[in-house]
Amino acid sequence: MMKAFIHVQHLLGSGHIVRAVALAKALARQGFTVTLATGNRVPATVNCDGLTVVQLPIVRAADAKFDVLLDADDRPVDEAWWEKRIAATLAAFTSEQFDLLITETYPFGRRMFAAEMTRLLECAGSMVSPPWVVCSVRDILVRKDEAWKEEWMASQASAFYDRILVHSDPRLITFDDSFPFTKRVNSHIRYTGYIRDDRSTLATSSDGEDEVIVSCGGGAVGSALLQAALSARNHMPPGLTDKWRVLVGQGLPEAEFQKLLRYSSSKFVIERARKDFPALLKNAKLSISQAGYNTVVDILRAGVPSVLVPFAQEAETEQTQRALSLMKHHRAVAVPEKVLSAKTLAQAAEKALSLPAPDLRVALNGAEVAAQVLAADLGMETPTDTSFGIIWERNVSRDL
Repeated sequence: MMKAFIHVQHLLGSGHIVRAVALAKALARQGFTVTLATGNRVPATVNCDGLTVVQLPIVRAADAKFDVLLDADDRPVDEAWWEKRIAATLAAFTSEQFDLLITETYPFGRRMFAAEMTRLLECAGSMVSPPWVVCSVRDILVRKDEAWKEEWMASQASAFYDRILVHSDPRLITFDDSFPFTKRVNSHIRYTGYIRDDRSTLATSSDGEDEVIVSCGGGAVGSALLQAALSARNHMPPGLTDKWRVLVGQGLPEAEFQKLLRYSSSKFVIERARKDFPALLKNAKLSISQAGYNTVVDILRAGVPSVLVPFAQEAETEQTQRALSLMKHHRAVAVPEKVLSAKTLAQAAEKALSLPAPDLRVALNGAEVAAQVLAADLGMETPTDTSFGIIWERNVSRDL
């Protein structure tokens, strides 16, 4: 049986760990035994059943600047912490003979972890039977002000990697839309379609039915969106939207969550993020959210009209680009953070509710396709009777 080792580090939001776990489970269904090494706590909304989870020394970003990293006790990490972290990563990786090594995002992000990741990649390359080395990366990268940083990414990918899995549908977004050195690594790239997690869209209650669902992902950002949503309903025509449900990510401090609860009413429900979010969206009248990868995938999967308020602090470009792409295809209305208010949010919600039925179809079976690509890379037998097909090109026009 083939063995896979996945290294994932989420620092602020939960997108990275959600994608990594979805890919890990797809590999397990393909016949791999999977070890997931995570550098932060797994969110309560993420189910890791069937995987071996290794908890590396915990680190998170202090804020959206990503220039200060904090350990499990909220202290800035130091040299001793890094040595402990690198040792833990290498110990986990060398505990077994792995056939497959996957690094989530790196080298197309997480450059502050270069010392750890370089040691891991060099360790893999020095083995008698080196593993197949793969990068798993989302649809859009955050652009860098200095070109050398992006060129460094391409050089690292060329030097250490056998495959780059881009979890996007190129009819919507291509890798070179946000990475200028794509030609340098083009032979390594395989598009998989977007990765959705394994949460069901089947409703188990009437929650979400004809509601406006407001969410800000699983991270610690999104306060501005939540504050605007508190009053936006009052700026909309009577009867257009009846009940609003605001889902607050686990990363928002409890003290702030308790303040929000004071606005609760029978028509304005405020609660923590829920595992049945995809089912709520499937029932919903409208989604209002940021434009993170996982949330957008859930919106596309549900086919619900949406308002996107992309997170754009500290020169973040990823969510803005994703929101504009969906707006271009008439799948969403975008509201920039700099003009966000209760009134502009209400105006966007009215507009989104009047959008025509979308005709864009997006491949959402990225985990399954990625697992099949890697099984084929390693010469494994792949199932001949599946709901998604053997190779991604057969699925590009299908919503699964």
